[in-house]
Amino acid sequence: MKHFSLLDLSPIPEGQTAADAFANTVSLATTAETAGYHRYWLAEHHNMPGIASAATSLVIAQVAAATKTMRVGAGGIMLPNHAPLVVAEQFGTLATLYPDRIDLGLGRAPGTDMATARALRRHMAPEDSFPQDVQELIGYFGDDDTAVRAVPGHGTHVPVWILGSSLYGAQLAAFLGLPYAFASHFAPDMLEQALHIYRSTFQPSAHLDKPHAMMAAGVCVAPSEEEAQFLRSSQILAFARLRTGKPGPLPLPTHDLATLVPAPVMQQVNHALSCSATGAPDSVYRGFETLISRYNPDEIMVTGMIHDHAARVRSFELASNVLKSFISE
Repeated sequence: MKHFSLLDLSPIPEGQTAADAFANTVSLATTAETAGYHRYWLAEHHNMPGIASAATSLVIAQVAAATKTMRVGAGGIMLPNHAPLVVAEQFGTLATLYPDRIDLGLGRAPGTDMATARALRRHMAPEDSFPQDVQELIGYFGDDDTAVRAVPGHGTHVPVWILGSSLYGAQLAAFLGLPYAFASHFAPDMLEQALHIYRSTFQPSAHLDKPHAMMAAGVCVAPSEEEAQFLRSSQILAFARLRTGKPGPLPLPTHDLATLVPAPVMQQVNHALSCSATGAPDSVYRGFETLISRYNPDEIMVTGMIHDHAARVRSFELASNVLKSFISE
């Protein structure tokens, strides 16, 4: 494994505001850079009371301004919500302000419910134009003279990633010769098959000469097993509420998950979040050892939502100490 990185959704903790979430994101990002994280990605979600990163490129700019060397980017931008030219201009601007530090991960899902997707897109196209939109967007970052240019953007060669939670993205990333990131932190079922398809069908390109596969995993580390499980209960409860159509701010942690989440829902949540490592550092080491030996990622991206900001920062610091053990040149 070459790198470990961090995915942040700028969670809004219960009792706090979006402004608090942004301040927490900047604080976590500066700590992540010091701790050795290679990338810091933010994700596009809409109409989510517990997530503040809807205007993803703006939050990326804040993080990039507060850090110096760490790569910063989107994991990802939901391309069907946007015109490729607008995305190229936004990320071309970021790449101009912060050269050689900006990544652009692209997703095919709306990142929201269908009513919000209609509000975002105004006109819902019946056809799937994602592959063509990806290629159009990449073209705006290139050097070719075209009738329409992204200014800024033209000639910036912003690295583009394909994101996915199924086999579609793996096939497209392999065909286009792009790096690939799998959303196994909430959708682990097809991870192994997707990585096999990506690696076995990869076509070298001007962007990448060999496959580069990233897997995502949840993490929650604390000095003791008991504290880690308690802190993680916030994310479990938030995910359960999302699954039952009741999204909200990130809840306070609880010792009473069994009384708050029906058993069938808890089973679904535990499965969805199973690609993760929780506990004291030794337990988390064993968890990552199992994941990394099974899937052999080129890079792992960890994520985790904890209500208390100081505990969250500490969790990612402890996780970095564990993940450094798995880095090879």
